[in-house]
Amino acid sequence: MPRKAQRVHSVAPWESEVGYCRAIRRGDHIWVTGTAPVAPDGSVFAPGDPYRQTVRCLEIISQALAALGASTADVVRTRMFCTDIRQWREIGRAHGEVFRDQPPATTLVEVRSLIDPAMLIEIEAEAYLG
Repeated sequence: MPRKAQRVHSVAPWESEVGYCRAIRRGDHIWVTGTAPVAPDGSVFAPGDPYRQTVRCLEIISQALAALGASTADVVRTRMFCTDIRQWREIGRAHGEVFRDQPPATTLVEVRSLIDPAMLIEIEAEAYLG
């Protein structure tokens, strides 16, 4: 019999409109959806600051993982989408602060835009607990 999925949600206003959740766990696998730098009130966090926005994305990811019984130490893959690849050092610095001791496979690519023009970064993560 298939295992039931566990889901967590966040304050992102698009979740209910688009029909997705922040993260989902099925068995030993967790997938965290594209996570943008959203402040607790639903606004964009730290407009214009790629480092602080990346830190915020990783905080939201960490909270979602914790709600599903995991931590950033369980992350095996991240994908980062930024709107200006020239900001890779600030983005990478924030990512490295979280993952330096247990680095996941990762990708950083430039995209034309994100859902809000003030957003500079969006991050997906996958974790494995096995």
